[in-house]
Amino acid sequence: MPSSPSEEQIAGYRENGFVHLPGVITPEEAERYRKAALAARERISDHFDGQAFTQLLQLWQQDETLRGLTLHPDLARIATRLAGIPLRLWHDQLLIKEPHNGAATEFHQDQPYWPHQGVRHALSAWVALVDVPVERGCMTFIPGSQRLHGLRAQDLTDSGDLFSLAPELAWEPRVTVPLRAGDCTFHHSRLAHTATPNFTDDPRVAHVVIYVDEDLTYAPEPPHPVTDPLGLEPGQRLPDAHFPRLS
Repeated sequence: MPSSPSEEQIAGYRENGFVHLPGVITPEEAERYRKAALAARERISDHFDGQAFTQLLQLWQQDETLRGLTLHPDLARIATRLAGIPLRLWHDQLLIKEPHNGAATEFHQDQPYWPHQGVRHALSAWVALVDVPVERGCMTFIPGSQRLHGLRAQDLTDSGDLFSLAPELAWEPRVTVPLRAGDCTFHHSRLAHTATPNFTDDPRVAHVVIYVDEDLTYAPEPPHPVTDPLGLEPGQRLPDAHFPRLS
């Protein structure tokens, strides 16, 4: 795993809002985590099944194998170098696109879905556990769109929703990033991105680790399944037991 991104990669991330890092884990490791991910999907009943994907949250608290990937120190070091500030874990998630699911994950930003305030930086590590060509649901990014602040949460099923909020984005260049098993993209929490449907005969399996500003505080809106059960007060820092610091 490349535990320290180059200065060029860091600069590219900060300019464009994303970076592609090949081979963050080996193909053998990706296969081991893939098997654990599919087993978790069958074992864990608390998950979201949508048209675009199946989502399972907080695997690090429920599966010992996937905990090793979520809490991998090299992933954390890369994220910290890219962000340039101390970070903590927000949550992890499995995102599985079933074969021939027929639905894209439409353009959106991640940050508007999270009950955070005072956020200086947040980013996601999207680790491919299988090969993800365009036909299997890889991601496309709009470079530089992380500079857009204050948008409401977008509808993941509506291809025009983000562009109704920021019409200028419709004319910006887009970068599509196919991944091999073991590759990773890091993307900023406000970077506009989409993922194609899975047209293949095999599931697209990705493990996502989300890192946020260590010092952010809790906001009561929007609701979120990770924080809703915890009884947090507005303005409270996220508790370390549920959202471990990386440093």
